[in-house]
Amino acid sequence: QVHLDESGGGLVQAGGSLRLSCAASGRTLSSYGMAWFRQAPGKDRDFVAAITGSGGSTVYADSLKGRFTISRDNAKNTVYLQMNSLKPEDTAVYYCAARDRPSVVMAKNGYNYWGQGTQVTVSA
Repeated sequence: QVHLDESGGGLVQAGGSLRLSCAASGRTLSSYGMAWFRQAPGKDRDFVAAITGSGGSTVYADSLKGRFTISRDNAKNTVYLQMNSLKPEDTAVYYCAARDRPSVVMAKNGYNYWGQGTQVTVSA
């Protein structure tokens, strides 16, 4: 069992940056593939980025490549999402997710554990 706790969301102006953190507790994080998803009001929960258990491989939604960076510090049991050049359309609740194996997938049903989410609002 893994408990995930996101933080770092908030209100930022367009063009600004935020770094989200996902603190995991319960088991050794390196055993889990980790991902970030986001959900805007009235829309589906969409894949943002994922990182393998070792941190050696990452995957991004095509539309976010170059602006968002996922990373992890297994010693701190924490995964990060650095978001730069933010746009109003990035406004959403951002969720951290973990799956019971070190590999990653882009489908949300591939993840077993979810955090409560953190709100990111980007003003124009």
